[in-house]
Amino acid sequence: MAYERYRCWILGNCPTLGTGPVVDLLAGSASGGTAVLCTYPLDLARTKLAFQVNNTDQPSNGLKRPSAPPSYGGIKDVFRGVYSEGGVRALYRGVGPTLMGILPYAGLKFYIYEGLKAHVPEDYKNSVTLKLSCGAAAGLFGQTLTYPLDVVRRQMQVQSHLQHDQSGGPRITGTFQGLKIIKQTQGWRQLFAGLSLNYIKVVPSVAIGFTAYDTMKHLLKIPPRESIKPEQGSA
Repeated sequence: MAYERYRCWILGNCPTLGTGPVVDLLAGSASGGTAVLCTYPLDLARTKLAFQVNNTDQPSNGLKRPSAPPSYGGIKDVFRGVYSEGGVRALYRGVGPTLMGILPYAGLKFYIYEGLKAHVPEDYKNSVTLKLSCGAAAGLFGQTLTYPLDVVRRQMQVQSHLQHDQSGGPRITGTFQGLKIIKQTQGWRQLFAGLSLNYIKVVPSVAIGFTAYDTMKHLLKIPPRESIKPEQGSA
């Protein structure tokens, strides 16, 4: 919804940009940022709950953990605990790297997807297989470029408020500082740790998402964008 709204606004207010893929890039970036700001606390809760399970399952080898993470019983428990630590700002810890990652990621997804579709022959415009292929390529390319920022975000979400994190390294407080710290203390490969597993989730997810998106527009009889004048978008 946000993507279409932003796209119509850009077409109506910035005619110099034309109607090409640059508009898709800007609208996609803006819509991705909007979605993140609306749902980020839920993503924070998910990460903390997953991190808690992983640490509980690890054997302690008889050693007492120096600063074990708090135990949460559910999403409300996470919100209550995190809010008590630092208020609303704590619920958005790590949102900086997330926005820096989602803006190019979401923009590139729409940019690549719409760009690839534009080169599909007219006879195959409604092919589900081609839509899936275009969506998969968009997800693969966008995820690869922005994955290190996702690693920084995850580490910021689970780190403690101590000056040093549980691994003994300095605390991550910003995006570029986090990239530098992870590279120096854990190696540059850590910035891409889990990328192959993420492909298994993200690539088909993006492909199915774009295909369902286009299919629903067709079923709802929404006119193709080529037939919509820029002046109509500002309405």
